Amino acid sequence: MTSAQEWGAQLVARLTRVGIEMGEARELAGDALVEAEAAGIHPRAMYGPAVAYADTVAQAVRTAVVNAAPLPRVRGPVILRLRGVSKRYRRRQVLQGVDLSLRAGEVAAIVGANGSGKSTLLNICAGLTRATGGTVERTARIGYAPQQHGVAPLLTPEEHFRLFGAVHGMNRKKAVAIGTGLASRLGWRPRADVIASHLSGGTQQKLNVVLSELNRPELILLDEPYQGFDQASYLDFWDQVFHWRDGGAGVLVVTHLLHDLDRVDHVLELRPAEES
Repeated sequence: MTSAQEWGAQLVARLTRVGIEMGEARELAGDALVEAEAAGIHPRAMYGPAVAYADTVAQAVRTAVVNAAPLPRVRGPVILRLRGVSKRYRRRQVLQGVDLSLRAGEVAAIVGANGSGKSTLLNICAGLTRATGGTVERTARIGYAPQQHGVAPLLTPEEHFRLFGAVHGMNRKKAVAIGTGLASRLGWRPRADVIASHLSGGTQQKLNVVLSELNRPELILLDEPYQGFDQASYLDFWDQVFHWRDGGAGVLVVTHLLHDLDRVDHVLELRPAEES
């Protein structure tokens, strides 16, 4: 165990002793370690002794709980607007007259039968496919997790973080620190010696989701990204979706699991265009 990890373990131990639940204590410690690593500073130098910092954090958590008020959730500007979007491949009409407005701080779900054009619509929103008709307006800062082929099979997760981070102007250390921190929110700790093709399908999807958020986008597009997740990972995923929403991002997710729709802000149901 490294000295930084020892500091984190001491922080978790102290937080639990003063009444913070274990799950929250681990999340608080993980966030502190990620921030310190991203800054290139030992956590003790950044926050002070673990025990003293734990007491400060615990007091802040208790104060936040006492002062919490049921304020209405703030929605930001429109970051995605679809007007009359259609898509046709030769003789086959895939989408017809799709309308949607999504604001920052909202989650929208796309549902529909197989062949209704859900993935096609998400590709149009990502700018990977051109719509045949209608207009698409979106923010420039987007993250995208496709259903398949989202990772490079011969690269490790850390190499993915570095590569994607470089695209967004991050240095290597910051990209790896952020990627590792985001992975922990999905209950996953990447190993340095395992390439993507040797990961399970569910873990590859976790990597896909992490990469979609690496640059802190304003709009996150997700195409059934939980394929292969176990129940705990699935719940972690939806917790992360609403964490993004609460942080001010807009999230558009393709899903076929209808029991989660009561928690989202918009539901867009697609039907095969020939049936519309």
